Amino acid sequence: MAKYGKWIGGGLGWVLGGPIGGLIGFMFGSMFDGIQTSVYQYQSPGEGGGTPYGYGGTTASQTQTGDFTISLLVLAASVMKADGRVAKSELEYVRTFLNRQFGTEVTNQNILMLHEMLQKDFDVREVSQQIGRYMDYSSKLQLLHFLFGISQADGFTHEAEIDVIENISRYINIETGDFNSIKAMFVKDNFKNYKILEVTPDANNDELKKAYRKMATKYHPDKVSHLGADIQNAAKEKFQELNAAYEEIKKERGIV
Repeated sequence: MAKYGKWIGGGLGWVLGGPIGGLIGFMFGSMFDGIQTSVYQYQSPGEGGGTPYGYGGTTASQTQTGDFTISLLVLAASVMKADGRVAKSELEYVRTFLNRQFGTEVTNQNILMLHEMLQKDFDVREVSQQIGRYMDYSSKLQLLHFLFGISQADGFTHEAEIDVIENISRYINIETGDFNSIKAMFVKDNFKNYKILEVTPDANNDELKKAYRKMATKYHPDKVSHLGADIQNAAKEKFQELNAAYEEIKKERGIV
């Protein structure tokens, strides 16, 4: 178990239960000798007389780094397979993020696990619903941001990938406005800046300012500081997109 915690970068909790736990058990059974996969087998709420790894009654108050990383790998595999091909640029996008977060050795092992996930079919709805139940909302927003980044890594917008991300967003209980806001940061749209701020073009200046303050609070990088410095730095990209959208609208309207 200690080796496993080091392998994934630390902080695993609720991912070891439910459908994701079953998937991890399968991966470890395929990839590593000496791992007792029965530890990771699925238990539905109430089985076994307890709630191992937080599964079966209460939600986690704060997502751990390991939970976030496994969730990213599972959902990234779903998005990458959506258009029927896995682009090298998509793999490199994931590798670059993981390398910044964990270093080369752990990243190589995570990529090995991602390759295994790309070869296996699993129920996206089930794993997404588990993530939706236990991951804090700010972490889910950052997860969605990464998924859009993966989908755009090859420089093209693939409708099949966007559809998968939209389904994932719904399964993990992201509000429609937040989904459209993050989508607008990646997919070109005539009303992109307004969608990022979750307002319509007919909003008055006071409504615009109020919307910006609300979004600035929601997307502030400090909201994911518990996931580590590099994920927090990645969250700054989303925050910068928000600020840029607001500044462009202000410029268009002549707001000082």
